[in-house]
Amino acid sequence: MSVPDLLQLPGNSQCADCGQKDPLWASCNVGVFVCLDCSGVHRISSIGKVKSTQLDYMEHDLIQFMQRHGNVRAREEYEAFVPPFYYRPTEKDCRVLREQWIRAKYERREFVHGGRSRYSVDGREGFLWKKGRDNGQYVKRLFIFSESEGTLKYYTRDRRSGAKGVIPIQSLNVMFQCEKMGHEHGLEMTCEQDGRTRSIYVYHEDGEEIVTWYNVLRFARFNYLKKTFPETSELELIPRITRSYTKCGYMEKTGPTQREPFKKRWFNLDSEERKLLYYKKPMDPYETGQVFIGSGASGFHVLEGFPNGLRGNRWEAGITIRTPQREYVFTCENIKEQKEWLQALRDVIARPISTQDAAADL
Repeated sequence: MSVPDLLQLPGNSQCADCGQKDPLWASCNVGVFVCLDCSGVHRISSIGKVKSTQLDYMEHDLIQFMQRHGNVRAREEYEAFVPPFYYRPTEKDCRVLREQWIRAKYERREFVHGGRSRYSVDGREGFLWKKGRDNGQYVKRLFIFSESEGTLKYYTRDRRSGAKGVIPIQSLNVMFQCEKMGHEHGLEMTCEQDGRTRSIYVYHEDGEEIVTWYNVLRFARFNYLKKTFPETSELELIPRITRSYTKCGYMEKTGPTQREPFKKRWFNLDSEERKLLYYKKPMDPYETGQVFIGSGASGFHVLEGFPNGLRGNRWEAGITIRTPQREYVFTCENIKEQKEWLQALRDVIARPISTQDAAADL
């Protein structure tokens, strides 16, 4: 069997680790085909040697080894007991998530045997570097998660100093924001406080540590959702454990009378929670305002362009969101951004409002 024939076998046409199509690298010790990015993790770790399927010579014995193993068999072995709450990264995710997923599978062999997962814990504590709400400087803080209390608390140094902040698991969300934060292990935590969304930015120097925190908090969220919505299937709950913003970026917006000047704001679209949040700056601790995005059946519509007689200030690629209460008008810097925002908003509006959506809007 030739190398091209191997790549046509079931499962081998996608990267074994992130799902990217047409992987062109072979991980020789594991016997899987991976993409260029994931091959770099295999190469620098103890997992083993990699070879290009196009540029390197593959000996007959190696071809037979790859034929006996392959992506499907590797998934059956190395992913046999992945907990439902554990986040499986895709090609679009940041490097630290993909690297720790690969190391967890092949180096630490975390999912080969059953039993309690290392992330399924009743409590966890450790130090993370947290961005100050007012001065923007990162300082070391002690974070303590308690399953029984349903909280994640952080302290200046230790418990004796009293908690500086309390994040309820009920409204907690965590997502990697490496690019926005300018740190390869950057994590954004959000929670609801007095009707607003609080953003807390943290990182840890060690990639395994920050990804462990991420999945421990996903475990806590998964347990909370199962208890809160006992009739809902795990498959439906998994997208709501944690989520990344569907679309982010700058737009300009006018006010409710549509006579106010357009002002530049940073927008985050949280599709799962059906919220469009806007900020003066991308890493502000609280949003300036938010728009709930309902469904088309409940009177919500998103339109290309402006209402009659209205023009933008600097940008002319307009978007109008019509709700039962009012119209919201935005402008995008260019047509490409406008099309992406229109599609993202229309996808939310096309989705019926679920029991979880209704609960989130209370």
